Amino acid sequence: MLLLLLPLAPLFLRPPGAGGAQTPNATSEGCQIIHPPWEGGIRYRGLTRDQVKAINFLPVDYEIEYVCRGEREVVGPKVRKCLANGSWTDMDTPSRCVRICSKSYLTLENGKVFLTGGDLPALDGARVDFRCDPDFHLVGSSRSICSQGQWSTPKPHCQVNRTPHSERRAVYIGALFPMSGGWPGGQACQPAVEMALEDVNSRRDILPDYELKLIHHDSKCDPGQATKYLYELLYNDPIKIILMPGCSSVSTLVAEAARMWNLIVLSYGSSSPALSNRQRFPTFFRTHPSATLHNPTRVKLFEKWGWKKIATIQQTTEVFTSTLDDLEERVKEAGIEITFRQSFFSDPAVPVKNLKRQDARIIVGLFYETEARKVFCEVYKERLFGKKYVWFLIGWYADNWFKIYDPSINCTVDEMTEAVEGHITTEIVMLNPANTRSISNMTSQEFVEKLTKRLKRHPEETGGFQEAPLAYDAIWALALALNKTSGGGGHSGVRLEDFNYNNQTITDQIYRAMNSSSFEGVSGHVVFDASGSRMAWTLIEQLQGGSYKKIGYYDSTKDDLSWSKTDKWIGGSPPADQTLVIKTFRFLSQKLFISVSVLSSLGIVLAVVCLSFNIYNSHVRYIQNSQPNLNNLTAVGCSLALAAVFPLGLDGYHIGRNQFPFVCQARLWLLGLGFSLGYGSMFTKIWWVHTVFTKKEEKKEWRKTLEPWKLYATVGLLVGMDVLTLAIWQIVDPLHRTIETFAKEEPKEDIDVSILPQLEHCSSRKMNTWLGIFYGYKGLLLLLGIFLAYETKSVSTEKINDHRAVGMAIYNVAVLCLITAPVTMILSSQQDAAFAFASLAIVFSSYITLVVLFVPKMRRLITRGEWQSEAQDTMKTGSSTNNNEEEKSRLLEKENRELEKIIAEKEERVSELRHQLQSRQQLRSRRHPPTPPDPSGGLPRGPPEPPDRLSCDGSRVHLLYK
Repeated sequence: MLLLLLPLAPLFLRPPGAGGAQTPNATSEGCQIIHPPWEGGIRYRGLTRDQVKAINFLPVDYEIEYVCRGEREVVGPKVRKCLANGSWTDMDTPSRCVRICSKSYLTLENGKVFLTGGDLPALDGARVDFRCDPDFHLVGSSRSICSQGQWSTPKPHCQVNRTPHSERRAVYIGALFPMSGGWPGGQACQPAVEMALEDVNSRRDILPDYELKLIHHDSKCDPGQATKYLYELLYNDPIKIILMPGCSSVSTLVAEAARMWNLIVLSYGSSSPALSNRQRFPTFFRTHPSATLHNPTRVKLFEKWGWKKIATIQQTTEVFTSTLDDLEERVKEAGIEITFRQSFFSDPAVPVKNLKRQDARIIVGLFYETEARKVFCEVYKERLFGKKYVWFLIGWYADNWFKIYDPSINCTVDEMTEAVEGHITTEIVMLNPANTRSISNMTSQEFVEKLTKRLKRHPEETGGFQEAPLAYDAIWALALALNKTSGGGGHSGVRLEDFNYNNQTITDQIYRAMNSSSFEGVSGHVVFDASGSRMAWTLIEQLQGGSYKKIGYYDSTKDDLSWSKTDKWIGGSPPADQTLVIKTFRFLSQKLFISVSVLSSLGIVLAVVCLSFNIYNSHVRYIQNSQPNLNNLTAVGCSLALAAVFPLGLDGYHIGRNQFPFVCQARLWLLGLGFSLGYGSMFTKIWWVHTVFTKKEEKKEWRKTLEPWKLYATVGLLVGMDVLTLAIWQIVDPLHRTIETFAKEEPKEDIDVSILPQLEHCSSRKMNTWLGIFYGYKGLLLLLGIFLAYETKSVSTEKINDHRAVGMAIYNVAVLCLITAPVTMILSSQQDAAFAFASLAIVFSSYITLVVLFVPKMRRLITRGEWQSEAQDTMKTGSSTNNNEEEKSRLLEKENRELEKIIAEKEERVSELRHQLQSRQQLRSRRHPPTPPDPSGGLPRGPPEPPDRLSCDGSRVHLLYK
């Protein structure tokens, strides 16, 4: 219908400026819209609420339908249609919403109802008259009139004509009421049972020939005490036709023993899920639903508020253990996890501390009322309450349970009130919320008023007051089952007085009658499931301002949650089921990245300048003698290494997770090839200098003819090894994005979250193995390069004239690499420090290499003007001397100057010695005069000290050092 009307929507819209009333006969526009009646509305088929507000006219043949709110019916035409003349059908008859009276008055059990003054449904002014069948008499008014939706008198009922009291036979019920103990429910349940017996015995249509009587004891909710009284009930006359225990622990004992005496057991206050075991307890029934009935409601609330993680704390008793086991199965089916489960016997201090330690937020507590006070005293001490926490408790505690004085705890009432504020309770609906009359002809409110008058103290201080309707309806369930078994007075049936503990037949008939029970009680509709447990709704309450407020109902049989939207939360909204963890990535500082990127870019520019300079001046002899092609490879390698800085600084701040593997591969290949080309070319120079020039005799021929292809082959071998290693790495175990998670951090603001820092890395499955291979191979090259540079520091060769500069560059690169590699591995979790060390090491090593290798060449060519080629140099000098010979000439000149200095010192010493010699000759001539000539004609005798000989010797010395 909506699709058909959408093309007509423009016809419905009020034109701009339209406002006043239109004439009915404006057929071109249709029919004017009709206002709904009071307490009713109009259903406009195919139109939304906003479209209806914008409409002034509806088209021809369009139909509207009247609807009423609440207990009202439409009187008059229910549907109207727009006619072609612009009017609606049946406009002479108004449509009104009129209250109707309850339809329950139109039927009467064991009787007939006569309606006069109107048709169905019963409207204002209608009258009903009641008549009973034969053998029944009417209890209540025989006539009732409908006025403003209410009947003038309560609905009567038909009772069978009953046998006088003096002639009725007694049927005995054995009951155990816990007047004290963990659950003192007998304080209110016993008066409720006595009320039910009075009401049943006064009815003429139920067990007219019998009178139910009660024999009871105080079990104190203690199995030991209950064993004693169970023995008395069974072995003392009169015979009891049924047993009615209270607490779960007592019911377990009684139900196991009752099968041996063919007794039906009907409990009014047992919630243990273990009692639903039909094989173990074949004759057990209970008007109190199983505690597991709370669990579907809890799971529904967990789903409503989006909680996926809960914790539990329980008292170590069977009822709570089995309930928690059932809850664990249900939450698992719903995809919810019980993350932490605690139990205690008497002292809950340690379990509560454990809940705090495990950051439990949504906590289900299963324990009796006395233990609940101990738990919440510890909850207050551990501050396990407030806007971050939600507690789920059992709803059958007294309304003021946290205010009751308890000497076993050391918390004040104010502290307890603060600790329990905001908790949620799930409670079986034990009092019919609708104000309808039950089989006893009482409403639930009338029952509460009657029971309150019967009690001797305030209901809030009376144990079991909430369960009292269940105890009342238990007697009615028993009475109806016995009535059905006995034939309802005079009809075919068994004689209840013939029952004994060996009569299995009567027990089976009572069992079948009990199993088929279905009636309206003061606690609601009473019906048992296959395990004998009561089916009921669940009431959801929240403690708000120290008192419980109803916030919803849940019907687990129909999965129907009725929500009143009256829930209130301390923090304004339901808390999270755990501390909300916000994952935040640690990204690289953008200022650092930009700064290093600028340095790297300038380095690339410097490498391009050096490369251009080297290529442009490749004809110059000085450049030619430095193996320029290897220097070109060094410049290219430095450029690639500097370019690796950019992908090294890219992370999730700049790229998506799909692009991360490509960035990882770019880092690896740029660094690997950059190192291989840059360092490999320098290593090749040093290697060949060491190989050729460190052995003087063996390598003389190699020095004359150093073939360049051998150098290029060495560089190619080093680069090929790197390419092969990187290719195998990429194919076998490619790099991918991995996440490193750090310890959680508390936020600065007061919010219920924690921050989980994460850091992106490039990694592979066997990252350490590959790094070990790569670092080991490169480390050996670095160490070998340092050794070769040291060995060749004093070698001088014209074939590779810059090997000393290459050695200096190798020192710097090796030192930076050997320091940076382990430091960056240690600082890998600190993205800024690791990037700074790695990138700056790349930048500085590249800068140093370029400056050391190329700047001296530039300076030499610029300052000395040595730009000519080898041919030009030959034409100018006429010789084939090269730069290496000039260097030798300078060295010889320096050596000559040093030798001249030594000669001057020697001459000065000779002069001094000559002077000393002359002084000695003069002294000797004074002591020994000249000898006369020898008469034989020989030479004159005397000391042989001719001056000419001395002079000759001195001249010889002079010539020696000249």
